[in-house]
Amino acid sequence: MKVTEIIKKSLDGGELSVEEIAALFCVPLFSDESGLVLAASRRKSEAASEGSAEIHGQVGMNIAPCPKNCKFCAFAAVNGVFQDKKELPLEEVIQRAKNFERDGANAVFLMATGDYPFAKFAERSREVRRALQPDTIMIANVGDFSYDEAKTLKEAGYAGVYHAVRLGEGKDTSIPVERRMETIRHAKEVGLRVGTCLEPVGTEHSIQELVEKTVITREIRPAYSGAARRIPLPGTSLAAHGIVSEARMAHILAVVRLALGYDTPANCTHEPNVAGAAAGANLFWAESGSNPRDTHEETDAQRGMTTKICRVYFEEAEWNTLSGPSRFYREHSYTQNKIG
Repeated sequence: MKVTEIIKKSLDGGELSVEEIAALFCVPLFSDESGLVLAASRRKSEAASEGSAEIHGQVGMNIAPCPKNCKFCAFAAVNGVFQDKKELPLEEVIQRAKNFERDGANAVFLMATGDYPFAKFAERSREVRRALQPDTIMIANVGDFSYDEAKTLKEAGYAGVYHAVRLGEGKDTSIPVERRMETIRHAKEVGLRVGTCLEPVGTEHSIQELVEKTVITREIRPAYSGAARRIPLPGTSLAAHGIVSEARMAHILAVVRLALGYDTPANCTHEPNVAGAAAGANLFWAESGSNPRDTHEETDAQRGMTTKICRVYFEEAEWNTLSGPSRFYREHSYTQNKIG
């Protein structure tokens, strides 16, 4: 099947096969067909989200040498980036969350390392929830959890969670794919919407694995999917692979957008960049506190970006940024019209 036919099938609302997704990933960069893929992704993102992009703010609450040992993560004990456990005081977490709210972030994420005590995360979350405006959307970015813990997150005021079956899961991490999928099922069972992503993309990942993980994101029926590249951490085992270019990532996130349906309104990329937004990414994150891709304890003014910078990037890519609470985590908030 020709690339133009695959694109038309996607824009018409058809579900792409494994072979069709692979064919799109194999399109050479900067070819005429690659230009068609990027343009189609942008059109589909605009149609799925009714032309709106969003900026979500994430507060990293703690730093610790995490025993989950995800080799791409600055918190992994095996990487030795951080030796000591540190966490932001609750008052500081609340203030940073309110800062994101003030600066116009459409949702506020709280993030903790994979080994952070769940009961403490829930307790702090309740306090943050009480401090924010009632209509502010809160999302949890936390380790794997049980069905009962999923209910606790819902009761604490979360609208959704971020969770992903990562590239290299079970090989570059100590976490089985089945455990990740179980957590995602628990979240969906209690009514938490799930955001996910094809990540962290490295130069060594095969087309087969990119396709496999893209299909997993589609089967989740997420609030958003997308693609994010791995940031090499100096001195770690994966750093030798280097980094995927933003141009290549723009193509990858475009393929993910075309592989998912109109019922997924958002397509993310990270870190924020204009090339990705031009190619159909309509969700960026601003970050404060700890950051799993940063060797600094405070990502503010380092690798983390502000809502203002994210908004400028969207403007440069000709996106309108939503004003007010996120619509991506609200079921059926978009008409999901196919492109005629």
